[in-house]
Amino acid sequence: MIGAVIAAAFTTGLLLMAQGWHRARRPSLADRVLPYVRDVRPSAAEPRAGRVLDQVVGPSWRRLTRSIGESLGSNAAIARRLRRCGSEETVEDFRVRQATWGAIGLAAAVGVSMVAWSIAQPPAIALLLWCGAGLIGGCLACDQWLSARVRSHEARMRAEFPTVADLLALSVAAGESPVSSLERVTRVSHGALSRELGRVLAEVRAGGTIVGALDDLAARTGVMSVARFAEALAVAIDRGTPLIDVLHAQAADVREAARRELLESGGRREIAMMVPVVFLILPITIAFAFFPGLAGLHLSSGG
Repeated sequence: MIGAVIAAAFTTGLLLMAQGWHRARRPSLADRVLPYVRDVRPSAAEPRAGRVLDQVVGPSWRRLTRSIGESLGSNAAIARRLRRCGSEETVEDFRVRQATWGAIGLAAAVGVSMVAWSIAQPPAIALLLWCGAGLIGGCLACDQWLSARVRSHEARMRAEFPTVADLLALSVAAGESPVSSLERVTRVSHGALSRELGRVLAEVRAGGTIVGALDDLAARTGVMSVARFAEALAVAIDRGTPLIDVLHAQAADVREAARRELLESGGRREIAMMVPVVFLILPITIAFAFFPGLAGLHLSSGG
């Protein structure tokens, strides 16, 4: 066993040396461009904890996670969800995270399998299936975590939208331009929708048009009310129609939709609220009502 460990460590060292020599001989495009963009993106040049480990095993780990991720799901769907939740991560970063979660699940499954083998010695095929389930479960858990992030982000946007729309309407009514109104709203408010509007302003400052930036917001968001708001705002700016009426109408529609959704949720949960009443409170009430009579019957029959 000691010889096998030494041989594995020696082989791993040789492979890492060969990979490092190959990367030093043929540097990637990012390594060649990074020295010229340090002033534009300082975070890319900041030293990170574990940077040496990332330089050593990072490329191989990313290639492995990319191949595993493509077999688990579409990269286009992952990119779409990352954009919907407002994340700055790339698909490759998410695949690395997903593979890490899968490795953690596999390690946990291997630990449970070792304990089970030492206690009862179950069939080996069952342990192998359990380890595979741990690996797949970790990857799927990471995917569900991303979906939960998307739902939470969109719920916050839906809740913030009426207030943001009213603030935009007040700014436009005060005589400010649409871009100035967006800047004022993003400066005084903080939240998911404000960050999305900040991305719109960033596209405008980078040379794009406000109509194109709003169309991009409507395309990437999964909240229908925000998408309709961005499309209506883009059409109003493009055609010169009054913005105040559009903004107030959008805010009123969202408030009405939220009220309708709240009523529907209350109607669905009304049935669920009957479960503790029927199975807990009602039996206890019946027992308290009939127990004195049953005790009286027992006493009279005994007498």
